[in-house]
Amino acid sequence: MKIDAEKYNKGKKLPVVEEFYTLQGEGHNMGKAAYFLRIGGCDVGCSWCDTKLSWNPELHPAIEIETIIENIKNCPAKSVVITGGEPMMFNLDYLCDRLKEENLETFIETSGVHPFSGTWDWVCLSPKKHSITREIYYEKANELKVIIAESDDFEWAVENSKKVNKNCHLYLQPEWSRHKEMMPIIVEYVKNHPEWRISLQAHKYMRIP
Repeated sequence: MKIDAEKYNKGKKLPVVEEFYTLQGEGHNMGKAAYFLRIGGCDVGCSWCDTKLSWNPELHPAIEIETIIENIKNCPAKSVVITGGEPMMFNLDYLCDRLKEENLETFIETSGVHPFSGTWDWVCLSPKKHSITREIYYEKANELKVIIAESDDFEWAVENSKKVNKNCHLYLQPEWSRHKEMMPIIVEYVKNHPEWRISLQAHKYMRIP
């Protein structure tokens, strides 16, 4: 999927699927209040994705970064999570520069398929089997989050854990549609491999966005 850089004014506009203030529901920062910005556009195409409506950026309005910043300033947010879709399809340097000017923490959730951009306080890397993750993401990842849908996904998780930096936190997260089946298996795996932790989609249990 090719992005029209001119349409998005070279990163000064972004296709916004939704934006909202809530609690982080997954991974290392679970429970932390944060403003979520979901950017449209994804060419990774996971079959179990729960936000397929985000895949086509053309379906979502191109919003000026300054408008996004004003929306964030209208709530108590101290941290901003950029997610998708696959947000790194876009150059996020300008967005991060503006967020930093407002003294906001910047968090990114990405598969690491596209070129790295932006300045981030926290990088959550969630690689996918059918895509190639760029090496720079393994270097910069604060958190490796691997989705477990099948038993052979554990081997995939281990392969990726060998590539990340020594300070990266390791998480296994059950694919939501199979969480009842996979959770007992993941629990036993973590008990036997304590370098890993379990990530839950706690926002779904709390019934919040």
